[in-house]
Amino acid sequence: MGDKRDRAAKAGIDEGPLVPNKKVRTDTDIVRGCDLQDVKTRNRQLSAPILQLSGHAGEVLSLRFSPDGQYLASASFDKDIFCWRVYDGTDNFMVLKGHRNAVLEVHWFTGGEMLLSCAADKTARCWDVESGLQVKKLGEHTGIVNSCCPLRHGAKMFVTGADDTTVKVWDMRVKKSVLTVRDGFPVCAVAFADTDDQVYTGGVDNVIKAWDLRKGSGSDPALLLKGHSDTVTGLRLSPDGSHLLSNSMDNTLREWDVRPYAPQSRCTKVFTGHLHNFEKNLLRCDYSSDGSRVACGSADRKVYIWDTNLRKVLYALPGHTGSVNEVVFHPKEPIIGSASSDMTIFLGELV
Repeated sequence: MGDKRDRAAKAGIDEGPLVPNKKVRTDTDIVRGCDLQDVKTRNRQLSAPILQLSGHAGEVLSLRFSPDGQYLASASFDKDIFCWRVYDGTDNFMVLKGHRNAVLEVHWFTGGEMLLSCAADKTARCWDVESGLQVKKLGEHTGIVNSCCPLRHGAKMFVTGADDTTVKVWDMRVKKSVLTVRDGFPVCAVAFADTDDQVYTGGVDNVIKAWDLRKGSGSDPALLLKGHSDTVTGLRLSPDGSHLLSNSMDNTLREWDVRPYAPQSRCTKVFTGHLHNFEKNLLRCDYSSDGSRVACGSADRKVYIWDTNLRKVLYALPGHTGSVNEVVFHPKEPIIGSASSDMTIFLGELV
């Protein structure tokens, strides 16, 4: 899983905030043929209907909007995490440095004051966004840390999954991990349930597992979700916590009913259209804030968005010149963000 990620340079980096030169394209012809908000009728706060953000020196592998929608964090193969203002000029106001290899996933904690990241340097790290300083470095994994996910409610807890086949649960109040689960296969995607007693994992064995944390580290999975025929690369819990979205290298996006007493056949929907290719990137997925739409990255350089109920592609947006590694929805407005191997980010307003 780490072929491309292991190419990153091993030279050390000084920690601390640094703001590089940034470039924002605001012309409305960046993406042609897209069903995006027309400039004459738009009522959003973006400075233009479509924005292209550049500044990363490597492939952009992950991005997330802050809980209030005011900021965007992006993670890259260049080992850096950029923080952008979504409005008021869309400028890059901070760079978080410290990781020694490609940063593979980034998340905001619920309060919006801290970021969580994981990387191919075998660590996960927590950052104070106001100061730009690293507040926690977690180095217990012995393999590439492919995925991380914070708990959405309550204590500042989070889960990480790595190539070393382990899943670790962390509490910011404790120095070391509070629980380690051995999956048996390299873990490529993790997600916390809506409560702090269960996490979901997916990896190279094609199976999504639910782990009951109350049973301890030596327990077997509480639930197995089978249906994918290739590596699971992305997991995302629905806004109401009742369903789980998964993306796989089998070129399907699946929705699973994870409620306690759901029917035995838990795969409720399958979405198709997007692609993985020989690059084997960890393409992520996302729900809109109301759960009515889902989206994911694609190796064919397009942004795919589906209607959740109809299961049909609403948008296949061109514009990127490299694999789209992650697509995320703004938490409050019909705005999407996409991260690409072409080293750029797009922000676009949907109709």
